[in-house]
Amino acid sequence: MSMIGEYLRVTAAELDRAIQDPGWALDFVEEVQDAEEKTEPAPTEARHFSTYKTWDMLRFLLAHAEFPVNVIHGEESFAEDEDWGYGPPRYLRPERVRLAAEALRTTSYDQLVSGVDPAELASAEVYPLGWSEPGSLEWGRPWYDGLTQFFEAAAGADDAMLVWLD
Repeated sequence: MSMIGEYLRVTAAELDRAIQDPGWALDFVEEVQDAEEKTEPAPTEARHFSTYKTWDMLRFLLAHAEFPVNVIHGEESFAEDEDWGYGPPRYLRPERVRLAAEALRTTSYDQLVSGVDPAELASAEVYPLGWSEPGSLEWGRPWYDGLTQFFEAAAGADDAMLVWLD
């Protein structure tokens, strides 16, 4: 079983409903995932995005860069009694999505990995391990680029974000 970083763009009204009715939110997530699995929209058009197994690598790199928003785990809790895979979901309000989008846009992947030795990830036991492989830091580049595009689209629409590990 893999741990996958998951995101869902939601309107302010959908966020309010998700907070009030976490069961509805999980059903909504599954509905969007099923629909987009068939169409595979680009990150700029999608409502759902996954960072696959790179979530922990990106968490490590973003923390190393003192990133201003916790885009990997979200910042506010809801559905404390719900388990969406690996714990309860969290969310980012629209203003935090906008701040994250700006920070992602102005932080290139090259900046993110600059000065980082893969041995640091191995030492920190960053999931999914295997950091001794040549070019291992490049593995996260397409996921970071997609996450950047996804957040920019969400910010442009003034959306909030549900965030969880599945």
